[in-house]
Amino acid sequence: MNIVERVDLRNFRCHDEFLLDCPQATTLIVGENGSGKTSVLEAIYLALRGKSFKGVDREILRRGAEFYRAEISLADSKKVIIRYDGSKKSFEIDGKKSLRLPKRERYPVVLFEPDDLYLVGSSPSRRRDYFDELFQQISDLYGAALAKYKKALKQRNDLLKEETVSADDLFSWNVMCAHYGAEVLHRRVENLAKINELLTENYRSIAKNEDTCALHYLGEEVDENTYMQILERNFERDVYLGHSSFGPHRDDYEFVFNDKKADGSASRGEIRSMILALKFIEARILEKEVGKRPVVLLDDIFSELDESRQRHLVDNFKDYQMIITSTAAPDMMAVNKEL
Repeated sequence: MNIVERVDLRNFRCHDEFLLDCPQATTLIVGENGSGKTSVLEAIYLALRGKSFKGVDREILRRGAEFYRAEISLADSKKVIIRYDGSKKSFEIDGKKSLRLPKRERYPVVLFEPDDLYLVGSSPSRRRDYFDELFQQISDLYGAALAKYKKALKQRNDLLKEETVSADDLFSWNVMCAHYGAEVLHRRVENLAKINELLTENYRSIAKNEDTCALHYLGEEVDENTYMQILERNFERDVYLGHSSFGPHRDDYEFVFNDKKADGSASRGEIRSMILALKFIEARILEKEVGKRPVVLLDDIFSELDESRQRHLVDNFKDYQMIITSTAAPDMMAVNKEL
């Protein structure tokens, strides 16, 4: 059963008016670069997750327009209406309005962008953002802990920039950073273990060889008390630096191929097979942990993949609703919408 059935946009990015029906399990949107294909996926993501994956509301608003409106019709006659009047955004579901999309109304999404294929060699912050978004979909508890950690971290960092800060000034924020930071670290390591259980198997199904791959967490998982001791021990160093030198905000993820760092040892094709395997695992973990089959949004990635990997992508997601954008229709698909 499809989750997304129709997309109706007004003043959304470059779209004055746009209507898309999604009657099939797979919807393919074809158009030139800059024609607004990604904006359609952005609207769907916004309706299912409550936030954009691209920008803020004032950037979404079409130039010269005073408002934008996105109406996404979902299964069981449910509609999510998102309105932005130039200053604030609201969500309306079945006549009930709120400033944020309620957690109970959020739906899992697997988003695949061209930049994801370069995740192995990207910056640590890009990898942290990628896995943070995935882990927040897996567990609301992770999202809550991460948000509280970031809030406490900001307060601690602001104090560290003051000339007369003392260890006592930092104590309460140390407590909060240690509490929520330790939880974030634990859940990252726990979720990464679930991915690693499946990564090599899924990679081999694509590459048809006996290579191995894994994800390593480049950070130290510590309990709350140890975390607190590290913050206290790092006081003088952190004052000198003007920011917190320990914590999940500093950590990274490393892709490993045949027991070597993938960035530098794996070929471009091998890395792309690793990322494909990661995406397949992402969908299955979300389905298992959330109890809902995710919607798969594929944004203009066919031009980045050879025909064999294109077919693996389509075959592995065949049990999910897929909404795909492309500059040209792959041979194995018909076009639902041209822009």
